[in-house]
Amino acid sequence: MDRRDVLRISALAGTAGVLTLAPVSFAAADGPPGADGSGGSTTGGTTGGRTGGRTGAGSKAHPGTYVGAGEVRTRVVSGHLPRGAADFVYLPVEVPRGVRRIDVSYSYDRPDVPAGILGNACDLGVFDQRGTDLGGLGFRGWSGGARTGFAISAREATPGYLPGPVSAGTWHVVLGPYSVAPQGLDYSVSVSLTMGEPEPAFTPRYPPVSVPGRGRAWYRGDCHLHSVHSDGLRTVEELAALARAAGLDFVNSSDHNTVAAHAHLGPVAGDDLLILTGEEITTRNGHYLGIGMDAGHWVDWRYRERDDVFGRFAQQIRRAGGIVVPAHPYGTALASQWKFGYEDADAVEVWNGPWLPDDEAALLTWDNLLTGAARRGDGHWVPAMGNSDAHRDPDVVGLPQTVVLADGLDRKSLLAGIRAGRSWLAESSAVDLSFTATGPRGEHAGIGGTLRTAADGTVTVRLAVSGAPAGAGVRLLTDEGQTVGVPLPDSGTVEWTTTPQNSAYVRAEVRRPAADGGASLLPGPAVAITNPIWLVRS
Repeated sequence: MDRRDVLRISALAGTAGVLTLAPVSFAAADGPPGADGSGGSTTGGTTGGRTGGRTGAGSKAHPGTYVGAGEVRTRVVSGHLPRGAADFVYLPVEVPRGVRRIDVSYSYDRPDVPAGILGNACDLGVFDQRGTDLGGLGFRGWSGGARTGFAISAREATPGYLPGPVSAGTWHVVLGPYSVAPQGLDYSVSVSLTMGEPEPAFTPRYPPVSVPGRGRAWYRGDCHLHSVHSDGLRTVEELAALARAAGLDFVNSSDHNTVAAHAHLGPVAGDDLLILTGEEITTRNGHYLGIGMDAGHWVDWRYRERDDVFGRFAQQIRRAGGIVVPAHPYGTALASQWKFGYEDADAVEVWNGPWLPDDEAALLTWDNLLTGAARRGDGHWVPAMGNSDAHRDPDVVGLPQTVVLADGLDRKSLLAGIRAGRSWLAESSAVDLSFTATGPRGEHAGIGGTLRTAADGTVTVRLAVSGAPAGAGVRLLTDEGQTVGVPLPDSGTVEWTTTPQNSAYVRAEVRRPAADGGASLLPGPAVAITNPIWLVRS
């Protein structure tokens, strides 16, 4: 990275560290090759070429035609980024009028690094002439490290990118050096513009927000899924088919940092499957889900916890009709551990895909949040969710799933049920349960509910489970910790009594046997987990 190639490098409040390179110019793009002073092809500079016919400089274009129609002009920029240069590197591209399509490709080196040291990994995206302001209107697509390039025109775009006009102005190709080797990162970016009249506009086909005729019931859903529009390998059609096969009633689209899939979801939704529109916002300090936002609504990800803007984007999600859910809080991948706290969360994903030790850690953290809520006594608490985070085979859609008590199979009702904690988590649709608490005078509460009775009033807690694997065990937990740990009886039913004085809440877990026979003192993988029932002294 030569300082002469850099216009600005900053780590300003409200945005992650940004480095802006010198702009790429396509001046005189409607003239002959070399008319902009490039002289043709230069390593690290420009290459000029054309495909199809064009109207040459000095000739007269017919009315309604574009000067240089069909011509392709390319610029290539290469450089070096030292370790720790910036979170995002912007390459400004001066796009002239009369461009039909923009194509961008990139590459970077991957030198050998010592064992245990991260090598080079660099993401890719683009903002159009409306700018790169945090949370602004210029976003046109993001593929992370899943692709080596993209194309955008009015009619179509590479998955992960938004079709639309290639308007004149300063576009910005975005490089995201996710990790940089000690040797630094050598990159090359190629930008090609195809001149010509814009294609017919793309027509989005968004999914409906409700399935009519479905009343109050328990609905099963998976709200963390990835498609070919980010780093998944499944099309939206394939994801919908897998969701139906898993017995799900709803899913949520949640590609990394892009909402490009939304416009393709309408044809794959149906009366048997509601598809919510969302995003997985993938910051450098953790990932979170925007679930059930308005179709096409995009949320920015270019910040860290120290920038103190997470609350702003959490409110943006809620204004767009969605909910905020931190994902895999103890994820083992770089930058996937949750650092923003839970004050602005509507729920938390405590179970992500097949059960692993990071899920156990997330569950314990969530339980501590419940204890804090009991201490405050203000009725505000953060419910648990479970989602598959499925990307590709053999990832199982619906492992796990969140089962929600909602007034209907519609966006508003489902999100209200999740936000209220009227839900439980299951490894598959084969597992079913009910979990209730009954007071001495017949008071009754279910999952996510509150039972109010005398401090010393006897409360009977009842768990009934079906579809659990052989050898499964049951755990009942309160703010004191585990109070019951027994094998699941053949009847599938466990009862236990307590009082509001002894238990601020009670929740249930169904677990498989521990693979190590209990030597680690940790329970086995989860089969089902409920949100709590709150016991309040009247």
